[in-house]
Order: sequence, then structure tokens, then C-alpha cells
Amino acid sequence: MSTPDRILVFQTAFLGDVILTTPMLQLLRERFPSAVIDVVTTPAAAPFLVDHPAVTSVIPFDKRKSQKGLRGILALAIMLRQRQYQVAVVPHRSFRTALIMALSRIPRRITFNTSSGTMFYHDLVPYERTHHESARNISLLSPLGISADGAVLPSLHPSASDVRTVATQLFQREILEDHAMIAIAPGSVWNTKRWPADRFAGLARRLAEAGFQVMIIGGKDDAAAGAEIRTAGDHKNIHDMTGRLTLMQSAELIRRSRLLVTNDSAPLHIGVAMRTPVVALFGATVPAFGFGPYGPYDRVVETNGLSCRPCAIHGGKKCPIGTFDCMLKIEAGVVFTAVTEVLAAAEAGRR
Repeated sequence: MSTPDRILVFQTAFLGDVILTTPMLQLLRERFPSAVIDVVTTPAAAPFLVDHPAVTSVIPFDKRKSQKGLRGILALAIMLRQRQYQVAVVPHRSFRTALIMALSRIPRRITFNTSSGTMFYHDLVPYERTHHESARNISLLSPLGISADGAVLPSLHPSASDVRTVATQLFQREILEDHAMIAIAPGSVWNTKRWPADRFAGLARRLAEAGFQVMIIGGKDDAAAGAEIRTAGDHKNIHDMTGRLTLMQSAELIRRSRLLVTNDSAPLHIGVAMRTPVVALFGATVPAFGFGPYGPYDRVVETNGLSCRPCAIHGGKKCPIGTFDCMLKIEAGVVFTAVTEVLAAAEAGRR
């Protein structure tokens, strides 16, 4: 096949998965600087890619609501067929995605050998379970002769409007640029991935007493946890920002922060993408799944030695053995120590 000038990437998984697709997109753009590179993703994840320099356009696919079912599949496939892509690179492994790819009739379709509906693809790339997810995604480019020399970090690009909004929010709280901010993200879709709010509150108070401005971030679903942390932390330096910022505005706030403390959830990957050191708390899941932070100063805090870990690929609604030891055995003091050590290492690295 000749050099492609129209390339499609299809990733409609979780928010973190979409962020970890950006290293692959960056390499595609480097190799094919003048090509159209479009991405199909969910409406929730679309803001991550709208202003990304590697992406020409974003095609939202609302697979669970307005475009649910066979009618949505057919409509999307017809639209993709009309756009005449030469290559499709597909990290998303569902059968629905495979069916859309088949119906789109894109001449060359690349996915993992563990995907559903592999008969609808032309190139199957081994899914290396021991590799980081971003490296696995990059491996999908091997049929195109593209590889990476070492780790490639994800990237996100908040708009000028996002930057102004965050600056205004900080000004209203009298938080100056020279004030040291630490962001904490207490949320997760999965209960067993959440470090308890009272532990976050204990950490937030320690950080506030140490002179940091503590910014609690998250969506509207995290508002209850944010309010609990703010109230229990009981310090003027603790600020509840949950539900007040969009995803990309949260990314800008994380960029301005000295460090991010987060569960194994999307903010972890936002932190890596914004080059902010991350202290990540892992409970039900483990970094070996390929979704840990991998910036130069990032740190994972977890409870080792538990025979029950990991208990699920994504986490779960409740601890299957009823103890929740994986998270409850992580004390606020341990996380505070990790934060101070990471900050010291990052500061030394800047000298």
C-alpha cells in the first residue's frame, strides 16, 4: 500500500484509555505530517482530542445512548465509508467495533490479536500483557513500519479558554501563581479503586498544614466526596473544585499543580499527560495491568502481599472478601511521605 493520506483511529473505551492512545497518535502525526488523522471516540472523551495537534478531527460515537444499536452502527459505518480512509488503527477490541470496521470497508484495518471479530481485520498485532497500555497501542503501528525508541508520554492540550477559566477560578480564591498547589482526585467509576474520603481528608489536612493549597478535583459525581474531604479536612487551604471544571480545565489545573494524588482512574493519566508528578493509589487493580503512571517522578502506593490482589481487571462495586484491606491499609501518613519524597525528587531534577 502507498503512503496513506487518510487514517482513522477507533477508540471508544474509558477516558484513560483514550488518553493512552495519544502517544500512538503523536507518532502517526510525526510519520505522516500531512495526512488526515481522524479519531472515533465517545462524546465524553472527545474534549481530550479536539485541540490535539496530532488529530485532524474527532468523530463522537455515542454508543450507549443516541447511537445505540444496529442503526447507530450502520450510520457510523456508512459515514466512515464515505470519508474514504485507507487505514484504520483500532486499539478498541469489541465486536461492535469490529463490525463497524467491516462495514466501513476501509482497505487496511489493524487491531490486536486478542480483539473480538479478528476475521474483520487485515493485520493482527500481538497484545503484550506485560507492556504498558501506551506501548501496546504504539505496537499497532508496526504494520505501518512505525516504532518508538523508548517510552512516549501522552499529551493533552487545554485551550486558551480553559486556561483563562482556571486562572479566573484561582484568582477568585486568591490563589496566586507562586502558591504551591497539590491536586487530589478522590473519584473513580469503581468503588474498589477509591481510597476512602476520610483518608483523603487526613492527607489534605497534612498538606494544607504544610503550606500547600489543596485542590480537590473531579466531576459532579465526585461532589459528595469533595464536600466530605473539604469539611473533614477543615482548613482554609483546602478547596473543593469538584463539578466546577470541565475535563480539560481540570487538566489545566493539574498542569499548574506541583503534584497530583489520585486513584487508579482517568486523572492519573491526565497528570502524566500534563507532566505533573503523580502519586497513584492502587487497590483492587495493579500497575502490572499496564495502566500505571510512568512519568519520571511518578510513584505508586499500594498494599503488597495480599493474596486477593488483583481481584478484577477494572475494579468492582465492593470488596469480594469484605475486608477492603488493599485500600484501608494505606494510611494518610504513608501517602504524605510519598508526596514529600516525589516533590523533593522533582525539585532536584529541575536543578
